[in-house]
Amino acid sequence: MRGILVERVGGPEVLVPAELPDPVAGPGQLLVEVTAAGVNYADTHRIDGTYRGEARFPFVPGTEVAGRTADGRRILGLTFAGGGYAERAVVDEADAVDLPDGVDDATALALLVQGLTAWHVLRHSTRLQPGETVLIGAASGGVGSVAVQLARHFGAGLIVAGASTPEKQRHAAGLGAQVAISNDPAGYADRVREATGGRGADVILESTGGAALTASIEALAPFGRLVTYGNAAREGRPPIDVDVLSNRNLAVAGYWLRPALALPGFFREPLAEMFDLVRAGQLTLPPGPAYPLADARRAHEDLLARRTTGKVVLKP
Repeated sequence: MRGILVERVGGPEVLVPAELPDPVAGPGQLLVEVTAAGVNYADTHRIDGTYRGEARFPFVPGTEVAGRTADGRRILGLTFAGGGYAERAVVDEADAVDLPDGVDDATALALLVQGLTAWHVLRHSTRLQPGETVLIGAASGGVGSVAVQLARHFGAGLIVAGASTPEKQRHAAGLGAQVAISNDPAGYADRVREATGGRGADVILESTGGAALTASIEALAPFGRLVTYGNAAREGRPPIDVDVLSNRNLAVAGYWLRPALALPGFFREPLAEMFDLVRAGQLTLPPGPAYPLADARRAHEDLLARRTTGKVVLKP
């Protein structure tokens, strides 16, 4: 079968098309004919050696797939060990859900990692309350596109979208953000306060890291909660002064999807609710770019250069 093989640490250039042996499903596993594979920032970290845990080379990247089993089931699944960037992949039955009619592959993949991240960060990490102000720092990206709409669904009062370009700001506004601003760290907190009548944001979703994380903490309202769930800038996470947090009663937390999914009710149940929202027209995810499988390198290059909006997928 065709797939993408990574044999060494590096950037997008190490994503090489190759002929690979077909995977074999074991007990409790499903062999899936992949119709679309999701591309995540975490994939770029895995190949450059900056992800949690040590990658074993060579390996096939990709941790989320949509496709069909031999008996015709339409499946959405996580492949934590990799293997998604290929024509066929093996998924543990426990990490798979059946896809309902009315939810296409790209939408389903947008809900698997990014959607569940947005759901849990808003519901469980920040415990968003009705009427609160939410700032989504990368609102046109995969998580951000879902988070803007879920924040509205969960009753947020004011949704402020941060994005790097006017085009991406318009994209976020079209998803339901009432205000869209530049997320450049320089002057970021001032722009947030201006958008919120001087108060700041009650809840902030932050995935860039570095200077953006520091600026986001400054943009919190009293008793505000910030959750960091990524490090797209690759600048490292700056030290946080606990006195700064105490003086304004702030809370800063981290989030990682993988251990969250081991908790009861944290996987299938929120996905089922989001599928229902999609089918009811209450959650709309404009399609992101779709690349042929052989163009995985270009997909990573565009993702890292911030040239994409929405969910990036590979099509075998």
